[in-house]
This record gives sequence, C-alpha cells and structure tokens, in this order.
Amino acid sequence: MNTARSRTAWLVTGLFLAVASCVQAQPRDSVFLDDLTWTELQGALRNGKTTIIVPIGGTEQNGPHMVLGKHNVRVKALAGMIAAVLGNALVAPVIAYAPEGSLTPPTAHMRFPGTITVPEGVFEATLAAAAGSFQVHGFHDIVFLGDHGGYQKSEQEVAARLNREWSKGAVRVHAIVDYYRLASTRYAALLRERGFGDAEIGTHAGLADTSLALAVDPALVRNDRLHADPPPGAADGVYGDPRRSSAALGRLGVDVIVAETANAIRKSINAR
Repeated sequence: MNTARSRTAWLVTGLFLAVASCVQAQPRDSVFLDDLTWTELQGALRNGKTTIIVPIGGTEQNGPHMVLGKHNVRVKALAGMIAAVLGNALVAPVIAYAPEGSLTPPTAHMRFPGTITVPEGVFEATLAAAAGSFQVHGFHDIVFLGDHGGYQKSEQEVAARLNREWSKGAVRVHAIVDYYRLASTRYAALLRERGFGDAEIGTHAGLADTSLALAVDPALVRNDRLHADPPPGAADGVYGDPRRSSAALGRLGVDVIVAETANAIRKSINAR
C-alpha cells in the first residue's frame, strides 16, 4: 500500500513539474497582447513595436457544420500571422461582439440560436474606446481588421472620426477593409481557377469560408455535418456548398490574405 501511495505521489509531482515547466517555457516574444505582462509590453513599445492590430470577429451562426466562434478564432490566427510578417506589430484581444441583426423581431443571423448582436453605436463606441486606450499607451498606428462584412463601414467611420480628432498628434487609425475583401476577390479567383463555381464558393459558410476555417483550425468544422446529404442551404444558414471544402484550399486564401493585408497595412502607414 505504501509503495502504491509513493508511486502515486511521484506521478502527481512529476505531472506538476511538467505543467510548471511548460508554463515557464511560454515565449515572451508572443505577438499577442494577452500573453504579455505590462512591463514586457512597455519594453516592446520601446523596441519599436508601435503598431497594434485590433482583430474584429463576431459570434454568429455558420451553418450546421461550423462553430459559432469561427470569425473570432480565424481573425486572431490571421492577425497573428500578419503581425509576424510586419515585424513591428502586436495583436489586441479579439472583439467578439458585433452587430448581427435586430433582437425584436430577430433578423439576419439572429434568427439562429447562439448568435450575439450589439447595437451599431455600441460597437463603434467599443472600437473608439479600444483605440483610445492604445493611443494612451504609446502605439503610433492602430489597425482595425474585421472578419465580417456587416461592420466594415463602421470600422471606416470610426477610423476617419478618430483621425480627425487626433489630427495634431502622431497616432493614426487604419481601417484595412482589404483584409475582408480579399476573400471574395483574390481568394475566390484562385478557387475559380481550380474549377469551382460561384454557387459552390458561396458567400457564407460555403466552400471558401469553410476551407479558410479548416486551414486555420480543423476543430472549427464538424466533418460529419460537412459531408451530409442533401447539402445545407439558406434555411440552414449556408450560402454556398461546403462539401468539397479542404484545408489545402483554405491555405490558398490564408497565404493571399496574410501577404496582401500586410502590404495594405504598410501602404496605409506610409501614406500618413
């Protein structure tokens, strides 16, 4: 009995030390603000990391085959890749609450359980307050990246208003709408070149959208529902046909979106 207890104690101790070692080994050069202490952030700013990307997602239905948090996971991952390409950027926490339709009566994605909506004014105030926080802390360039089409205009309006208010200072706000547009332009064109039609590529939860999710994190997609027959349609919240989606197709979009968004950010910053 004593031997069994001793072995159990050693096992518990070993597991504790392994976990502690993993925690201690966490890199301090992460591009994600959440991973840094305030003093580490202060040091990063002093070393020239003065661009902050604000990734904007949204919590909404994405068909029966894709999770409600698709936008949030995807925009964080892609923003992290973009920050790494830029070299002087960090990534803020994802804004997961966005306008998704009205409450009474429920409209747009609000017709499906799990979608969360906020009024447009609340959303814009949140963007402005986040940008104001980063201005106070010494960032020079604040970049809005939105993964959803419904609030692109709000991003632009908030950026334009803050730039007017801060016109005498050194801080600028950039609404990079190319990030969202690339999925329906360059990425869609690459899919067409491979024989996929617009009806299959889709506009929401179709082949393009689902493939991007698979490339970022396969856990976002339910494979058993993805290949269901008959294919999901508008009544299921799907606009397109996701059945032939794949991570390989999604990586085409990831590569284009990351490279060209990084270029768009550089261009916007250099133009100020």
